[in-house]
Amino acid sequence: MKPNEPISPASSLRRGMRDGLPIALGYFAVSFSLGIAARNAGLTIFQGFLASLLNNASAGEYAGFLLIAANASYIEVALLTFITNCRYLLMSCSLSQRFSSSMPFYHRFFIGYDVTDEIFAISVAHPYPLPPRYVYGAMLLALPGWAFGTALGVAMGNILPSNVVSALSVALYGMFIAIIIPPARKNRVIAALVLVSFAFSFAFSALPYLKALSEGIRIIILTVSISAFAALVFPRNDDEEESADE
Repeated sequence: MKPNEPISPASSLRRGMRDGLPIALGYFAVSFSLGIAARNAGLTIFQGFLASLLNNASAGEYAGFLLIAANASYIEVALLTFITNCRYLLMSCSLSQRFSSSMPFYHRFFIGYDVTDEIFAISVAHPYPLPPRYVYGAMLLALPGWAFGTALGVAMGNILPSNVVSALSVALYGMFIAIIIPPARKNRVIAALVLVSFAFSFAFSALPYLKALSEGIRIIILTVSISAFAALVFPRNDDEEESADE
Protein backbone atom coordinates (compact mmCIF):
# COMPACT_ATOMS: atom_id res chain seq x y z
CA MET A 1 0.00 0.00 0.00
CA LYS A 2 1.32 3.45 -0.91
CA PRO A 3 1.52 6.29 1.66
CA ASN A 4 -1.65 8.40 1.91
CA GLU A 5 -3.62 5.79 -0.06
CA PRO A 6 -7.09 5.53 1.54
CA ILE A 7 -8.38 2.10 2.53
CA SER A 8 -11.77 1.05 3.82
CA PRO A 9 -12.48 0.87 7.57
CA ALA A 10 -13.07 -2.90 7.29
CA SER A 11 -9.72 -3.38 5.56
CA SER A 12 -7.98 -1.33 8.25
CA LEU A 13 -9.56 -3.45 10.97
CA ARG A 14 -8.56 -6.72 9.26
CA ARG A 15 -5.02 -5.51 8.71
CA GLY A 16 -4.75 -4.48 12.34
CA MET A 17 -5.96 -7.91 13.43
CA ARG A 18 -3.48 -9.59 11.09
CA ASP A 19 -0.57 -7.58 12.48
CA GLY A 20 -1.87 -7.98 16.03
CA LEU A 21 -2.06 -11.78 15.90
CA PRO A 22 1.66 -12.45 16.56
CA ILE A 23 1.55 -9.82 19.30
CA ALA A 24 -1.37 -11.63 20.92
CA LEU A 25 0.48 -14.95 20.80
CA GLY A 26 3.55 -13.40 22.40
CA TYR A 27 1.42 -11.70 25.04
CA PHE A 28 -0.28 -14.98 25.89
CA ALA A 29 3.06 -16.69 26.52
CA VAL A 30 4.52 -13.87 28.61
CA SER A 31 1.36 -13.17 30.60
CA PHE A 32 1.14 -16.85 31.57
CA SER A 33 4.25 -16.31 33.71
CA LEU A 34 2.70 -13.06 34.92
CA GLY A 35 -0.30 -15.10 36.06
CA ILE A 36 2.03 -17.20 38.20
CA ALA A 37 3.16 -13.99 39.90
CA ALA A 38 -0.48 -12.96 40.36
CA ARG A 39 -1.27 -16.32 41.91
CA ASN A 40 1.67 -15.97 44.28
CA ALA A 41 0.30 -12.55 45.29
CA GLY A 42 -2.98 -14.19 46.25
CA LEU A 43 -5.14 -13.05 43.31
CA THR A 44 -7.99 -15.17 41.99
CA ILE A 45 -8.39 -16.12 38.34
CA PHE A 46 -10.91 -13.34 37.74
CA GLN A 47 -8.79 -10.77 39.59
CA GLY A 48 -5.74 -11.69 37.51
CA PHE A 49 -7.80 -11.51 34.31
CA LEU A 50 -9.21 -8.10 35.28
CA ALA A 51 -5.80 -6.75 36.31
CA SER A 52 -4.34 -7.63 32.90
CA LEU A 53 -7.39 -6.37 31.05
CA LEU A 54 -7.06 -2.96 32.72
CA ASN A 55 -3.25 -2.74 32.76
CA ASN A 56 -1.66 -4.18 29.65
CA ALA A 57 1.95 -3.59 30.74
CA SER A 58 4.24 -6.38 31.89
CA ALA A 59 6.69 -4.35 33.99
CA GLY A 60 4.05 -2.19 35.63
CA GLU A 61 1.72 -5.07 36.30
CA TYR A 62 4.47 -7.30 37.68
CA ALA A 63 5.60 -4.50 39.98
CA GLY A 64 2.00 -4.10 41.10
CA PHE A 65 1.74 -7.79 41.92
CA LEU A 66 4.96 -7.57 43.94
CA LEU A 67 3.51 -4.69 45.95
CA ILE A 68 0.24 -6.55 46.49
CA ALA A 69 2.20 -9.54 47.76
CA ALA A 70 4.11 -7.19 50.09
CA ASN A 71 0.83 -5.70 51.44
CA ALA A 72 1.73 -2.27 50.10
CA SER A 73 -0.70 0.63 50.33
CA TYR A 74 -2.90 1.78 47.46
CA ILE A 75 -0.81 4.94 47.12
CA GLU A 76 2.38 2.90 46.73
CA VAL A 77 0.80 0.72 44.07
CA ALA A 78 -0.57 3.75 42.19
CA LEU A 79 2.73 5.65 42.32
CA LEU A 80 4.88 2.75 41.19
CA THR A 81 2.49 1.79 38.40
CA PHE A 82 2.49 5.41 37.20
CA ILE A 83 6.30 5.65 37.29
CA THR A 84 6.82 2.29 35.60
CA ASN A 85 4.38 3.14 32.81
CA CYS A 86 5.52 6.73 32.22
CA ARG A 87 7.19 5.77 28.94
CA TYR A 88 3.76 5.24 27.44
CA LEU A 89 3.10 8.98 27.80
CA LEU A 90 5.97 9.63 25.40
CA MET A 91 4.77 6.90 23.03
CA SER A 92 1.28 8.40 23.05
CA CYS A 93 2.61 11.85 22.18
CA SER A 94 4.57 10.39 19.28
CA LEU A 95 1.69 8.22 18.11
CA SER A 96 -0.73 11.16 18.12
CA GLN A 97 1.28 12.68 15.26
CA ARG A 98 0.42 9.70 13.06
CA PHE A 99 -3.31 10.42 13.17
CA SER A 100 -5.19 12.87 11.01
CA SER A 101 -5.83 16.20 12.71
CA SER A 102 -9.55 15.76 11.99
CA MET A 103 -9.82 12.48 13.89
CA PRO A 104 -12.33 12.77 16.77
CA PHE A 105 -10.99 12.91 20.31
CA TYR A 106 -12.78 9.76 21.44
CA HIS A 107 -10.61 7.67 19.11
CA ARG A 108 -7.48 9.08 20.73
CA PHE A 109 -8.97 8.43 24.17
CA PHE A 110 -9.72 4.75 23.56
CA ILE A 111 -6.49 4.08 21.65
CA GLY A 112 -4.52 5.63 24.52
CA TYR A 113 -5.91 2.86 26.73
CA ASP A 114 -3.70 0.24 25.08
CA VAL A 115 -0.54 1.93 23.82
CA THR A 116 2.02 -0.81 24.40
CA ASP A 117 5.54 -1.18 23.03
CA GLU A 118 4.46 -3.65 20.35
CA ILE A 119 1.26 -1.90 19.27
CA PHE A 120 3.15 1.39 19.16
CA ALA A 121 5.80 -0.21 16.92
CA ILE A 122 3.36 -1.52 14.31
CA SER A 123 1.32 1.69 14.44
CA VAL A 124 4.19 4.09 13.75
CA ALA A 125 5.26 1.85 10.85
CA HIS A 126 1.83 2.25 9.23
CA PRO A 127 1.60 4.86 6.43
CA TYR A 128 0.19 8.26 7.38
CA PRO A 129 -2.59 8.88 8.24
CA LEU A 130 -2.98 6.04 10.71
CA PRO A 131 -6.59 4.75 10.67
CA PRO A 132 -7.92 4.29 14.21
CA ARG A 133 -9.54 0.99 13.21
CA TYR A 134 -6.10 -0.43 12.45
CA VAL A 135 -5.09 0.10 16.08
CA TYR A 136 -8.45 -1.24 17.27
CA GLY A 137 -7.85 -4.39 15.21
CA ALA A 138 -4.50 -4.98 16.91
CA MET A 139 -6.02 -4.28 20.33
CA LEU A 140 -8.90 -6.65 19.59
CA LEU A 141 -6.48 -9.59 19.70
CA ALA A 142 -3.68 -8.29 21.92
CA LEU A 143 -5.85 -7.44 24.91
CA PRO A 144 -7.60 -10.84 25.19
CA GLY A 145 -4.28 -12.60 24.62
CA TRP A 146 -2.76 -10.77 27.57
CA ALA A 147 -5.76 -11.11 29.88
CA PHE A 148 -6.54 -14.78 29.17
CA GLY A 149 -2.85 -15.69 29.41
CA THR A 150 -2.74 -14.18 32.88
CA ALA A 151 -5.93 -15.96 33.91
CA LEU A 152 -4.55 -19.28 32.67
CA GLY A 153 -1.33 -18.67 34.58
CA VAL A 154 -3.30 -18.11 37.79
CA ALA A 155 -5.36 -21.24 37.16
CA MET A 156 -2.36 -23.42 36.39
CA GLY A 157 -0.57 -21.98 39.40
CA ASN A 158 -3.35 -23.40 41.55
CA ILE A 159 -3.11 -26.83 39.88
CA LEU A 160 0.57 -27.41 39.23
CA PRO A 161 2.91 -28.61 41.99
CA SER A 162 4.69 -25.86 43.91
CA ASN A 163 8.12 -26.81 42.53
CA VAL A 164 6.80 -26.51 38.96
CA VAL A 165 5.23 -23.13 39.77
CA SER A 166 8.56 -21.94 41.15
CA ALA A 167 10.30 -23.06 37.96
CA LEU A 168 7.76 -21.29 35.75
CA SER A 169 8.15 -18.10 37.78
CA VAL A 170 11.72 -17.87 36.49
CA ALA A 171 10.35 -17.28 32.98
CA LEU A 172 9.28 -13.74 33.84
CA TYR A 173 12.71 -12.92 35.22
CA GLY A 174 14.12 -14.31 32.00
CA MET A 175 11.93 -11.88 30.07
CA PHE A 176 13.34 -8.93 32.00
CA ILE A 177 16.88 -10.18 31.54
CA ALA A 178 16.21 -10.45 27.81
CA ILE A 179 15.09 -6.81 27.87
CA ILE A 180 18.09 -5.34 29.71
CA ILE A 181 20.97 -7.46 28.39
CA PRO A 182 20.96 -6.41 24.68
CA PRO A 183 21.07 -2.64 25.35
CA ALA A 184 23.56 -3.18 28.19
CA ARG A 185 25.91 -4.99 25.82
CA LYS A 186 25.74 -2.12 23.33
CA ASN A 187 26.03 0.73 25.83
CA ARG A 188 28.48 0.74 28.75
CA VAL A 189 26.49 3.45 30.54
CA ILE A 190 23.37 1.29 30.56
CA ALA A 191 25.41 -1.72 31.70
CA ALA A 192 26.86 0.32 34.58
CA LEU A 193 23.41 1.59 35.58
CA VAL A 194 22.02 -1.95 35.59
CA LEU A 195 24.80 -3.05 37.95
CA VAL A 196 24.25 0.02 40.13
CA SER A 197 20.54 -0.81 40.30
CA PHE A 198 21.32 -4.36 41.43
CA ALA A 199 23.77 -3.11 44.07
CA PHE A 200 21.48 -0.44 45.50
CA SER A 201 18.50 -2.79 45.50
CA PHE A 202 20.51 -5.25 47.59
CA ALA A 203 21.75 -2.45 49.86
CA PHE A 204 18.23 -1.17 50.50
CA SER A 205 17.13 -4.65 51.51
CA ALA A 206 20.09 -5.22 53.87
CA LEU A 207 21.13 -1.92 55.46
CA PRO A 208 19.61 -0.68 58.75
CA TYR A 209 16.79 1.86 58.48
CA LEU A 210 16.57 1.34 54.72
CA LYS A 211 15.38 -2.25 55.06
CA ALA A 212 12.71 -0.99 57.46
CA LEU A 213 11.05 0.82 54.55
CA SER A 214 8.30 -1.04 52.76
CA GLU A 215 9.22 -2.77 49.53
CA GLY A 216 7.00 -0.41 47.57
CA ILE A 217 8.71 2.72 48.92
CA ARG A 218 12.15 1.21 48.26
CA ILE A 219 11.28 0.46 44.64
CA ILE A 220 9.88 3.95 44.09
CA ILE A 221 12.96 5.64 45.59
CA LEU A 222 15.36 3.53 43.54
CA THR A 223 13.41 3.96 40.31
CA VAL A 224 13.15 7.75 40.54
CA SER A 225 16.64 8.44 41.91
CA ILE A 226 18.64 6.20 39.54
CA SER A 227 16.70 7.22 36.43
CA ALA A 228 16.96 10.93 37.37
CA PHE A 229 20.71 10.56 37.98
CA ALA A 230 21.17 8.87 34.59
CA ALA A 231 19.16 11.56 32.80
CA LEU A 232 21.18 14.38 34.38
CA VAL A 233 24.67 12.90 34.13
CA PHE A 234 24.31 11.03 30.82
CA PRO A 235 21.82 13.02 28.70
CA ARG A 236 21.28 11.93 25.11
CA ASN A 237 21.84 14.61 22.49
CA ASP A 238 19.90 14.94 19.24
CA ASP A 239 22.60 13.27 17.14
CA GLU A 240 22.56 10.16 19.35
CA GLU A 241 18.78 9.91 19.18
CA GLU A 242 18.77 10.25 15.40
CA SER A 243 21.45 7.57 14.98
CA ALA A 244 19.54 5.24 17.33
CA ASP A 245 16.41 5.57 15.22
CA GLU A 246 18.16 4.74 11.92
